[in-house]
Amino acid sequence: MALRALGLRNVTRLSQRTPITATPRMAMPRRMMASAQPSPKTPLDASAPGPMLRYQANLPKLPVPALSATLQKYLKTVRPLVGDEEYKRTEAAVKEFETSGIGAKLQDRLVARAQDPNVVNWLEDWWLEGAYMGYRDPVMIHVSYFFYYKDDKLRKIPAKRAAAITTAALEFKQQVVNMTLEPEYAKGEPMCMDSYKYMFNNCRIPRKPADLEVAYDPAKHSHIIAIRKNKFYVIDTIHNGRQLSTNELEKQFERVIELAGNEKGPAVGALTAENRDAWTEYRDALIAAHPDNKALLEKIESSSFVMCLDDSKPITRDEGSRACWHGDARNRFFDKPLQFIVFENGKAGFNGEHSCMDGTATCRLNEYVTSSIATNTVNHGPEEIRSDIPAPEEIRFNLNDQTQQAIQSAEQNADALINKHELTVLAYQGFGKDLIKKFKASPDGFAQMVIQLAYYKMFGTNRPTYESGQTRKFQRGRTETSRTVSEESIAFCKAMEDPHVSNEDKIAAFRAAVKAQGAYMADCVNGHGVDRHLFGLKKALQSGEDTPSLFTDPNYAYSQHWYLSTSQLSSELFDGYGWGQVVDDGFGCAYMIKKKALQFNVASVKDLEVHGTKYVNGTHQFKQCLEDAANDLGDLLSTELAAEAKL
Repeated sequence: MALRALGLRNVTRLSQRTPITATPRMAMPRRMMASAQPSPKTPLDASAPGPMLRYQANLPKLPVPALSATLQKYLKTVRPLVGDEEYKRTEAAVKEFETSGIGAKLQDRLVARAQDPNVVNWLEDWWLEGAYMGYRDPVMIHVSYFFYYKDDKLRKIPAKRAAAITTAALEFKQQVVNMTLEPEYAKGEPMCMDSYKYMFNNCRIPRKPADLEVAYDPAKHSHIIAIRKNKFYVIDTIHNGRQLSTNELEKQFERVIELAGNEKGPAVGALTAENRDAWTEYRDALIAAHPDNKALLEKIESSSFVMCLDDSKPITRDEGSRACWHGDARNRFFDKPLQFIVFENGKAGFNGEHSCMDGTATCRLNEYVTSSIATNTVNHGPEEIRSDIPAPEEIRFNLNDQTQQAIQSAEQNADALINKHELTVLAYQGFGKDLIKKFKASPDGFAQMVIQLAYYKMFGTNRPTYESGQTRKFQRGRTETSRTVSEESIAFCKAMEDPHVSNEDKIAAFRAAVKAQGAYMADCVNGHGVDRHLFGLKKALQSGEDTPSLFTDPNYAYSQHWYLSTSQLSSELFDGYGWGQVVDDGFGCAYMIKKKALQFNVASVKDLEVHGTKYVNGTHQFKQCLEDAANDLGDLLSTELAAEAKL
């Protein structure tokens, strides 16, 4: 659908899919390059409101795969995960679904939905509600993700670093709002840019049974929110018609730090870390507590973004990553899509709310912010500081006993949730993308096999694995599940751990496994994966209809029980990136493939229990297995390079 430059009311519910004005959740997809050239196959839209959307109207629609192809592919992904008898049961359920007529009936409904001229993307609304807005657990830990930046050696003072980040982010915002941002491309094909409308001046609002995404007109809301000592401050970034310079923003952040003092305020932000139903009730109670509270909340919700000025001083990657992932849950507002975080020692990062926007878009934003600062290409504005800029205004909520008790409960629940989890980072310095390419291997496929081998080393088996594949070549496309585990990947893991298998056979097994992983990923990015199609077929069931045995078969649930939730977003300027596990007996494993290094962020619950066996410090044990797997695979493929060098 072409996006039109429509003026918005002050507040617009984006669940209705209204675009932004043109005037001033576990698992993320692999990143697309913004610098590639567009494909001549995609025609330009002459009526597009700006360059950012010049291909949008002509992007293809998300396809509905052929039913038989999906069912056969599904069986192929289940086969390596279960025993013979279990597989026969799944085979029978698939056959019944295909031959009884119910599969064809649901497929016809899905095709009709996809062909409806009023439906841009047949999956979009179902997925948004099912995967995100209807999800009731806290977004902190369970949904939110983070980036942890490398140090800025020129800006170790918090206010100075926060100011530079703000200037760069506002520069990026103007490109989005004015629609001058260059579209992203993957292998020459333009990607859907629709999700960028959820980036600035947006907020997730708690509601029962499903939350809403609310957008505010960026022309009317030029302010940002700074949080310090749990207190919220409004900073208008425009004064007398001119944006505040970096020096002026630095002065405003210094004022915030001074105004906040040493005493912490009531942790209203912790309410956003609560269960969504509880937060819905608490928000209503907060609004009812005083006539001013609704407008004060909207001041936060309508801001361009949030700048969290934390008083902690993380040193290690693990400490910094955890601080960006959740912090103390108080000096935050987790419903905002964009939260930049600057710590007392000048370290910095980002926390993103995942509901309407996947990590590829915010990765681009954060790379723009960090790279433009590092290369000094951001426009910092005049050196002079205007003396008449008003001081930041504190948002003072009027709290009664009920809301104070709600905050106390939210703090206790957030502490318990944080303490339940572990996170650690493997910064593997042995090699990176440069050497992997010399191995004649896909860097992503290589990393996936490291993860599979590590899991096999730790548990002696392989289990369902999610890798996120982007489907943004289609209108309003988001992600598809690439199922990494294959008969080839299991054969590879077994070969690697068998000392009697020759290096040549191990290498052959590795290449077969990577080929299978790459082929499935290619299907996913072309809209022909298994999981979203089966999800759509199940959603097409009507009230009163019996659920087909395909969906009640235990292997259907098991094959989607993601013991490993994995995804790649890579940047040389990030020192961390990750999210939480999606099941409590599994790992969240985010990874970056850098030129000369690999980085794996591992998250799980403490005292991990998998199939009846408890693993104390299981996160750190898996980290060690990842390092061992990377060493083993690197050593193996180096033997091939050495042999070739002798020829």
